[in-house]
Amino acid sequence: MTLTVDARDIVGESLVWDDRKGCLFWVDIIGRRLHRFDSANGRHETYPTPGRVTSIGLRADGGAIVGLERRVTLWDYTEGFETLAEVEPESPENRLNEGVVGPDGAFWVGTMQNNIARDDAPKDITASTGALYRVTADGAVDAVCDDRFGITNTMVWTDDGRFITADTLQNTLYSYAIDAKTGMLSDRRTIVSGFERGLPDGSCLDAEGFIWNCRVVGGHCVARFAPDGRLDRIVELPCSWPTSCAFGGAGLSTLYVTSARFTMDADHLAAHPEEGGLFALTPGVRGLPCHRFGG
Repeated sequence: MTLTVDARDIVGESLVWDDRKGCLFWVDIIGRRLHRFDSANGRHETYPTPGRVTSIGLRADGGAIVGLERRVTLWDYTEGFETLAEVEPESPENRLNEGVVGPDGAFWVGTMQNNIARDDAPKDITASTGALYRVTADGAVDAVCDDRFGITNTMVWTDDGRFITADTLQNTLYSYAIDAKTGMLSDRRTIVSGFERGLPDGSCLDAEGFIWNCRVVGGHCVARFAPDGRLDRIVELPCSWPTSCAFGGAGLSTLYVTSARFTMDADHLAAHPEEGGLFALTPGVRGLPCHRFGG
């Protein structure tokens, strides 16, 4: 286990490995910046964003797709962010949260009641108003189910054609059937509930079909679950709020993990300055290449 980048992110999230460029991308939501890290030479760059940035995925044409607070944008690694779609314009109290490109080439995003005040301080969530959507290359935004979530997190697609997602507030991971033609979700099953280590944040899938789930809010670990929710193992981490993970590096054999320092006081951060960093470990299994938007 190594601290790969001492990023000190307030809320590091949405880690993705670009196999064409050989680098990682991720976001710092409250820091209003995107990160790029080249694992071969150790070069680390950051890019400012026009407001809080919630997620990033890769496009088939070589660019990126980026979720901001209220809109999904196209980004070509320059200063400009071109709006592709606005999500939930009728719900000003909500914001975007998780965003991952699916095997259908769409950008799947989740919303939630905004938990960040104007001054970037934590703000209480009073209702489960989050939902799940697919954003396609023509800018269409389609809800994929009628369920509501407190905090939308985790989006992975299993080998048997199911979709795994989480509600952080409910400490639950769900499995859905996917309609191959419409992308609509049905047959919701609870596969993990009440797991005692923190709460579920972001996840990724390995080549054996297992789910690696970051356990935020004091979880100090990433847990590996089978698609049916059976716990396979727990990997301890030096950060208390791991937030997202992705396999990358040579042969997709390294598991990278982002983290957050949101809500932590000065005394804790002085004693644990690694909070908010990017970590790397070698779990003994390989990952899968990410899907690309529009592909």
